[in-house]
Amino acid sequence: MNDHPYLHRHAAKLLQQALEVSPVVVLMGARQTGKSTLVQSEAFLTDGKTVDGQGDRLYVSLDDLAARDRAQVAPEDFVRSAPRMTIDEVQRQPDLILAIKQAVDRDHPRRPGRFVVTGSANLLLLERISETLAGRATYVTLWPLTRRERLGLGQVGLWEELVTTPVADWLDLVHGQKDLPGDWRDEARRGGYPTPSIELTSEEARALWFDGYVRTYLERDLQDLAAIDNLLDFRRLMRAASQRLGNLLNQAELGRDTRIPRPTVHRYLNLLETSYQLVRLEPYAVNRTKRLIKSPKLFWSDTGLALHLAGETTPDGRHLENLVLSDLLAWRHGRVPRPEVLYWRTASGLEVDFVIEHRGGLLPIEVKSGARPGPNDLRGLQAFRDEYPDLFQGGLLLHDGDETQWLSDRILGVPWHRVV
Repeated sequence: MNDHPYLHRHAAKLLQQALEVSPVVVLMGARQTGKSTLVQSEAFLTDGKTVDGQGDRLYVSLDDLAARDRAQVAPEDFVRSAPRMTIDEVQRQPDLILAIKQAVDRDHPRRPGRFVVTGSANLLLLERISETLAGRATYVTLWPLTRRERLGLGQVGLWEELVTTPVADWLDLVHGQKDLPGDWRDEARRGGYPTPSIELTSEEARALWFDGYVRTYLERDLQDLAAIDNLLDFRRLMRAASQRLGNLLNQAELGRDTRIPRPTVHRYLNLLETSYQLVRLEPYAVNRTKRLIKSPKLFWSDTGLALHLAGETTPDGRHLENLVLSDLLAWRHGRVPRPEVLYWRTASGLEVDFVIEHRGGLLPIEVKSGARPGPNDLRGLQAFRDEYPDLFQGGLLLHDGDETQWLSDRILGVPWHRVV
């Protein structure tokens, strides 16, 4: 029996909104991020009334062999099992999507929230599924727990407040929030999967859980997406990728270091991204005078898993950067319209870790693991400000210290835990 209370998720609001307007709502994310818990525990507004997982909505998981067999043998009958259905892990029976499409098309008028389907793969990247549901589905992504979700607040960081507040008021905004101090190294080790993040208290227990997660992912989830000829090669690529956290993605280098052909490296990376393990952060592409780097940067969706795969025990600045990105992604995917989250780097080496592009404005963010940011830590933000003076909304330098203060014109230094 799980004695831990249900933790509200930031994505729940968007999920509820989607249920009010779309006949099919697709909840995507990596396995064990809490999708099943979310669709069974949250109360949603459907057709003007509140229903929950135990009401008139039938919950069925395709992890259950009997349910999967019924879905395969008689998919049309399966989707007519109840007025409203939640079908968990739908990627395990992709042909069911066609039956869902046909059921929706027979409804006149269409019924909002008739189907909720979840998948441990990015169904938008699975061409057959995305084409079948075109015009019928709304997609919601659930990322691993944010720090504020784990603390029971059901929130992400202050990104929404920052992009909607004039930069002159940022200092008051930050000081007006409750401070939630913490150790980012501990946060990185925990990661955001609910079980190791909340329930497991020792490093040994978490290591065992992550090992089992990788094994299940390799031997089960991946087989739903594509055939992997050599699991040892795939493991080796995951390890090499997790060791390059925050680096520019260089597929040729990955191939050399792992002794895997470059086309295979490309295919494996796409599978990691499709299954929400790998995150490619694209560069901000609009430039005026400087030559910019155009390769994506490589991150992992969960810092705890990245540490485990890399064989590392001590988090460093890359993992703090990844923690901030994970929070940004949870915020980005929990709202409509979605802002862009990018990075900026010039050929001469000037860099900003993250750039939020929102309603025509730009908010650059630099992340430093030190407690006392110095002049060199500001170079990237200042160069970005000078390069895009008309778009620059304000800049943030997140650090591991205690002081919130202006460090330069429109650049605020803030302890990471006051924002994330």
